[in-house]
Amino acid sequence: MASIQTSTLLSHTSMSSKKIHAAIHVPKKLSRVDVSAPKLRTIKQAEELKPKDTSLMLEKKSFNSTISHDIGEQQHSTNPNALIQLYAILEAVADRVEMHDNIGEQRDNWNTLLFNSINMITLTATTMAGVAATCGAGAPLLALKLSSALLFSAATGMSLIMNKIQPSQLTEEQRNASRLFRNLQSEIETTLALGNNPTEEDVKGAMEKVLALDKAFPLPLLGAMLEKFPKKFEPAVWWPSKPYEGKGKSESAVHLKEVNTGETYPWTPTQRMGKMNGWSEELEMELREVVEVVKRKDSEDYERLGNMVLKVNKTLAIAGPLLTGIAAAGTAFIGNNGSWGALVPLMAGSLASAVNSFEHGGQVGMVFEMYRASGGFFKMLETSLESTLEEEDLERRENGELFEMKMALKLGRSVSQLRELASKSTSYRMEGVLDIDEFASKLF
Repeated sequence: MASIQTSTLLSHTSMSSKKIHAAIHVPKKLSRVDVSAPKLRTIKQAEELKPKDTSLMLEKKSFNSTISHDIGEQQHSTNPNALIQLYAILEAVADRVEMHDNIGEQRDNWNTLLFNSINMITLTATTMAGVAATCGAGAPLLALKLSSALLFSAATGMSLIMNKIQPSQLTEEQRNASRLFRNLQSEIETTLALGNNPTEEDVKGAMEKVLALDKAFPLPLLGAMLEKFPKKFEPAVWWPSKPYEGKGKSESAVHLKEVNTGETYPWTPTQRMGKMNGWSEELEMELREVVEVVKRKDSEDYERLGNMVLKVNKTLAIAGPLLTGIAAAGTAFIGNNGSWGALVPLMAGSLASAVNSFEHGGQVGMVFEMYRASGGFFKMLETSLESTLEEEDLERRENGELFEMKMALKLGRSVSQLRELASKSTSYRMEGVLDIDEFASKLF
């Protein structure tokens, strides 16, 4: 049995060795066929793709170099000092907004408390003068007369102070200052949010705007308070004045002549071929026409109303203290001429209370300041347009279409309505037969 198993094992071994030997040679022949063909195809494909890969690599290299050059140029143009200064100005503007809000509330309280106090004092003194006229001679009469005279005198002094500072007008000044400082704050934040690299000119412009607002709406009263009773109505000015020196101004500037007024103003023509940076000759003419309409209609109306309110406010400011002073002097005649001696203080005291209520209860000073701010708004539109058009380099101007949209929004119109207004104004002026009232009525 052992010999049989051994022979069987040997036979299996020899057969397996033959199978292994056969398995080794067959793959060699197949590998020669399978390997050689792919090598030829790979080399051929590499030769076909080599020029394309090389061009792609060159393009990629040039693109990367362009990007790196632009990034380097942008980093080089960034001014970190100007950025820091602009953030510092932004903090100062935010602080001024808070200060004007707080002081505005304080001065509004002044107006309410002083108005109520003066009226109560005046009415109390008037009542005491009436009681003194009904009582007999003696100590009670003298006490009532002296008390009434003192109260009328106190009301006169307080009226003089209140009419001088005009708390309602001061409150409106602080409201306007707070609103304008918020606008400046939003403007600076927008500049920083857009990622534009701020320059020294941006910092200087923001600084000039802050100083102009400080000058137009001062916080202290003594030595810096605005004149509350000027000789003539003047619109408020809260923007920096930048006189135009005429640099680069074309000698062949076109002068457009007004049909009705005969005034002339320089206009430098832009590119005659199409638009550049949103500007064109037609757009400049349209914006100038709109400003002329605003000057004829709104500016003149606010100037007329402002002068009227100024005269009313001056009259009331003089009449109030004058009446209380007359009432204080009239208390000396109470009891001397019977019931007629009390007529002067009673009438003067009553009229003084009515005048004080109309002046400070109606906040006539606030109305005058509102007209000043409205007139200044239209003056600012005119000034901004002139300063923009005086810049002959169109690339340095604000985009024309954006400027037109901003002006339309400020005037409460759409862009199409603004253009329609300009076209109607031009057509009416070309006819030359309409007076200013008929012209304004047809436009508005």
